[in-house]
Amino acid sequence: MKLDILAIGIHPDDVELSCGGTILKHIASGKKAGILDLSLGELGTRGTAAIRTEEAKKAAKVLKVKFREQLKMADGFFVNDAKHQKQIIEKIRLYKPEIILCNAVSDRHPDHGRAAKLVADACYYSGLVKIETSHEKKLQKAWRPKAVYHYIQDHFIHPHFVIDITEVMDKKMQAILSFSSQFYNPSSKEPETPISSEEFLETVKSKNAIFGRAIGVKYAEGFTSNRYFGVNSLFDLK
Repeated sequence: MKLDILAIGIHPDDVELSCGGTILKHIASGKKAGILDLSLGELGTRGTAAIRTEEAKKAAKVLKVKFREQLKMADGFFVNDAKHQKQIIEKIRLYKPEIILCNAVSDRHPDHGRAAKLVADACYYSGLVKIETSHEKKLQKAWRPKAVYHYIQDHFIHPHFVIDITEVMDKKMQAILSFSSQFYNPSSKEPETPISSEEFLETVKSKNAIFGRAIGVKYAEGFTSNRYFGVNSLFDLK
């Protein structure tokens, strides 16, 4: 299956929180998108890996992605090495995405920045013909995405560009709330965490509102890029 967008997160729910609206908007316009969770999020205080996997499936249905796969890397203890890079390269070469969306380059959670570098490196190496990977015992052809964009997570990083998600904001929140073990649930008996409060969900909307205000819309998601990009006209910019 050839994809337009492959969204990658080290933890289940990273994509929903940070670029769920962008995924929804592009799918609505006819683009094909999929999600790759690098870990099962097994170190999370609330819930279990099994519970989060079921929640991730539910969220994927809300987003209407073509698929969601989990590589089962060790949450908290994965490293940026050939073994882990090749796991990602195999998926990139299999789905041939034009664009990769992945974790923030810097963040409060150390996994996020580490995963950002791992994915960016894998995207580059995926284009090298002398690196061999296989799928179902067949050698894969090299493929390099046209662009790698990093979504913004907890730290308020200044975005290089933002995407208007006003029309899909409610659906984005629905996808986030699919992870009922992780986020605000007044009937939950799980320990409180920084992201389980009702106020945290408001900060998600507030951040998107701040990004949106800069371009004159209600809500937007922000991204950074490690390269500059061009437009055909100044009037393409909001």
